[in-house]
Amino acid sequence: MEYRKIMHSRQKHNAGFTLPELMITIVIAGILIGIAIPSFTSTISSNRLTTYANELVTALSLARSEAVKRGTSVTVRKVDSNSFTNRGSGANWEDGWDVFTDANSNGNFEAGDVLLRTYSPLKSSYTLRGNNFSNFIRFTSSGQSNTLGSFVVCDNSDGNGIPEANTSRLILVNSIGRVRMGLDNNNDGIPNTTASAASNITSCIP
Repeated sequence: MEYRKIMHSRQKHNAGFTLPELMITIVIAGILIGIAIPSFTSTISSNRLTTYANELVTALSLARSEAVKRGTSVTVRKVDSNSFTNRGSGANWEDGWDVFTDANSNGNFEAGDVLLRTYSPLKSSYTLRGNNFSNFIRFTSSGQSNTLGSFVVCDNSDGNGIPEANTSRLILVNSIGRVRMGLDNNNDGIPNTTASAASNITSCIP
């Protein structure tokens, strides 16, 4: 008899969750997931922006150093009909870019030029545009670029072409060809074009 009482007690103890308890658990889990997902998505986007910006900085630095080392012009060109990969005209920088020697300094990949590296396209919704580098940037044997300017990489998933907080990176090329990342001097998540805190970039298409 005592044994039956013990077993009955154990069965009652192991009955599991009641329906209200289960519903409360599901609601709490849903709230936690709802809080975590935006943060996780934002982290992924930030990491991708940093990766893409670093890839372009690496490509530009490679081109500059190779131009000096080889004593000839080296070009970084978006993938279009005049690049090594020749993916067609009208392509943008986010479709990828090539680094190659440019013997006649015209910005096009031609016979005799040497491909140094090629870079893959960015994920969809990410844009990469240059204000003075619509097609290419070329470095001479002295390390100077053909012009100064900047590139902007954006997570443009909302399609408005405007950099919001933590959705963009700025890459600057100065008059002697040096490359650097744009800073966020006022800590609002948007890069600044100058040291002034009021000089936020205003477009993903500079």
